[in-house]
Amino acid sequence: MQKIVSITAICPLWKEPSYKMEMISQLLFGEQALILEEDKNFTHVRCVDDGYEGWCMNNQVAEIPGNAAFEFKGYINEAGAIAVINNTIIHLPVAVPVYADLNFGAYKIKYPENKILHTQNIKAIESTARHVAMLFLNTPYLWGGKSSFGMDCSGFTQQVFKLMGIALPRDAYQQVTTGETIDFLQQARCGDLAYFDNEQGDIIHVGMLLNSNSIIHASGYVRVDAIDHLGIINTITNKRSHNLRIIKRMF
Repeated sequence: MQKIVSITAICPLWKEPSYKMEMISQLLFGEQALILEEDKNFTHVRCVDDGYEGWCMNNQVAEIPGNAAFEFKGYINEAGAIAVINNTIIHLPVAVPVYADLNFGAYKIKYPENKILHTQNIKAIESTARHVAMLFLNTPYLWGGKSSFGMDCSGFTQQVFKLMGIALPRDAYQQVTTGETIDFLQQARCGDLAYFDNEQGDIIHVGMLLNSNSIIHASGYVRVDAIDHLGIINTITNKRSHNLRIIKRMF
């Protein structure tokens, strides 16, 4: 099956083949997807990393030759990183995959030598979870977003865990099916994921616990709020914003 790769900092994935439709996710620069169907201006793809499907604009991606093989080096782990594609600068969000060589067809890409989290340094431990989560602090909320330029709640947790070498599904209701259940909030540690539901019992939100009484999550922007056994309490308004359903441990 033919593969494509994003050649823009962020390539939106739309629910339908129209940029006027809902954006449901994104491909970051260098992320790959399988072609499922092609339209005049859009291509229906399945993301290699998480299996998510959506429509991307044809002029934001490039087909990868069948014989191309890229050596994965790690991820961008600092804001302000840039790459050069065909002598043009592109500003990269945090968590963009970095390859030793990404030259194919008409595209020649050079990555920054610094600001890279190399594979040998990817570790799923509490201190890393806190550090990585804080890289996204104050990132604005964006439905369907998963980058440091704008992200939703599950995009945030997915990217944090990606930088720790743990692959999570794209949406909160999918992520909640993974991991080990923690029975009590008092047993929680940094890196545990907390999920929240609505009145119908549907999982609608996720965040990462920093400890048993604080959580970092994307709600308006990536922020730190208080949490108790009932749910999240907005530290600015002192009002409850989300109702806690379950806590899961991923490492």
